[in-house]
Amino acid sequence: MGMVLAALSIIFSKSSGLEQSLGDEVPPILLSLFILSLFTFYKYRIEKAESINFVDLLWKVFVTGLIATIVSLFFQLIMNMLGNTKLAQNLVFLNFIYLSNLGLVSAFLISTFIVWKRLILYQKSRFLLTTWKVFEYALLVSLVFNAMPLPSIDNLQRIYVGIMVFIGLFLSANLKWVAYLNFKQKWKSILLIALAMFYLGYFSFTLFSSTVEISEQTTDFLDFRSNIFILALMGFIFTYALFSLLVLLFNLPTSSVFEQKLEEVVNFQKLSQSIQTEQNEERVYEILLESSSNTVFADAAWVEVSNTHASPTFYTYKIKTEEIERIKSHLSANNIKGILDQGSDKTKNLNKFLSTLKGSAYRSIIAFPIKVKGKQEATIALLKDVSDGFNKENTKIIGTFANQAGISIENFRLLSEALQNERYKEELKIAKRVQNSLLPAELEQDKDFTMVAFSEAADEVGGDYYDSFRINDNKVALIISDVSGKGTSAAFHMSQMKGVFHSLSQHDLSPKEFLVSANNALSQCLDKASFITTSYFVVDTKQKVVEFSRAGHCPTLFYKKADDEVTYFQNKGLGLGILRNNGFENYIQVNSFRYRQGDLIVLYTDGITEAKNNKSEEFGYDRLQKVIKRMSQAPVDEIQRELIQELYAFTGTESIDDDYTTLIVKFN
Repeated sequence: MGMVLAALSIIFSKSSGLEQSLGDEVPPILLSLFILSLFTFYKYRIEKAESINFVDLLWKVFVTGLIATIVSLFFQLIMNMLGNTKLAQNLVFLNFIYLSNLGLVSAFLISTFIVWKRLILYQKSRFLLTTWKVFEYALLVSLVFNAMPLPSIDNLQRIYVGIMVFIGLFLSANLKWVAYLNFKQKWKSILLIALAMFYLGYFSFTLFSSTVEISEQTTDFLDFRSNIFILALMGFIFTYALFSLLVLLFNLPTSSVFEQKLEEVVNFQKLSQSIQTEQNEERVYEILLESSSNTVFADAAWVEVSNTHASPTFYTYKIKTEEIERIKSHLSANNIKGILDQGSDKTKNLNKFLSTLKGSAYRSIIAFPIKVKGKQEATIALLKDVSDGFNKENTKIIGTFANQAGISIENFRLLSEALQNERYKEELKIAKRVQNSLLPAELEQDKDFTMVAFSEAADEVGGDYYDSFRINDNKVALIISDVSGKGTSAAFHMSQMKGVFHSLSQHDLSPKEFLVSANNALSQCLDKASFITTSYFVVDTKQKVVEFSRAGHCPTLFYKKADDEVTYFQNKGLGLGILRNNGFENYIQVNSFRYRQGDLIVLYTDGITEAKNNKSEEFGYDRLQKVIKRMSQAPVDEIQRELIQELYAFTGTESIDDDYTTLIVKFN
């Protein structure tokens, strides 16, 4: 507004013969400042915008040009309405219209220049960025020539303009953004760029006409034809628009092919990633059907999945199951091999055999097997409504898709198995924690004896069990058990054994009564193939007597300090659950012994004595005796530690075939 007022003031003074209050150099300076402010405004508004959508950027050029054109046409309408009136010939009024148009043109040119910058610097290099900065700064420096014209350096200006033209042509050749437009976007871009060129031509004509008309009556201090910045901007914008338009037009014929190839890649990637994102095989088949149909522009398609004990499952695209059965029946009736059956008798031309199928819209078919681990699991078939609708390239693409689908399904199954195994492992970890909670955290202790125990399962969970229970002030019950089998079933029966032990121990039963009652209870819940070996002890600290019975368990080791001898108690017994009637008690023998200070009893499971080394030799009873006798004078915890170390040293590995469990009691 300041530039307009200053220019009109000078023109009015000159046309009226009055003395000028402002010099002729003021309007050019104000024009340069106005251009600089526009440059700053659009640089911030357009260049800093996050969107890099190329069509949106061109749309900004279109909108700015449209607004400027509408306003300019409005001025032209006013001039036409005024006709040959005095106002229409008034120099001040004419200059007002001219300067307004000049401002509109400047806004359009600068906004377009900033958009061109974003397009040119897409995928920029350091050299390109440096070149652009040189060009941009050169344009801004040209504002100095406009504000302060120096006639003595006209030649320098020509050289300056020549350099800018050369740099502008170099920058105009950077059109990498065009390759990233699809077919529709290229058509939109062509239209928007053509409109931008139209705006540029219209503004050039309007300003040129106004300048010629005005320059005949007054000075040319605001003649745009002498403004290097505006002329350079017009030339650069037109050149880049022309280059872009030509490149877009030349790229149009290949756009559809490029998009099709891109679609093929996207569909293949989608199919490849289906194993990672989808939750079932059905979704893989659906993605295959969708991707294949879109890639080769099929009019209909289906996937037929074979089921061993049921009818085939169909996944369809724009076709009904009835039509599929008609096509299959037609191919079978005409003895056409090598399409859906993929047999060795391959048909050379798969496209022509639907031409004789009446009442069907489809005339071409191709089909491929979907194999998983070499076995055909499904078939994909695609149809078109024209003869010879599928070419060799289509065949290769769908063949690749079918192979990838087979791989995805195979991987999906492997992943499902892996996840199932992981869930199983997690469940076993939980079971192990539960089982560990079933074993006592602390054993009963007494001034008459000290006890320690050790247990290690061969699998995540095992079937060995030990425990202790204080019956009264003078009696403590001890138990060690080994469930037949391994793993979770053994661990489950072990938990049942714990319940039976804690329930019966409270009744102060004799060892024989305890085992008979335990057999009755467990016979109701154990499966017929399972049984539990058990040794049950009652330590009477008042009488200094240990009474015990064995139900098929390993013989108990006893060390008698007075004689410095190690022996095994060989009393008879039958495992719990083997005999499930009243005759069980006949197989249980009760034994007892008096203990003295320094005596030891060692309870253990058969995993200890049957542990083998690399020569298939068992650890055995003799080695167990030797270890206990050698360590008999040591504290009970040291005896246990030495026994376990000796056992692992003998086997030579920490991987065990059967559960290791020991319960050692040393009398004080």
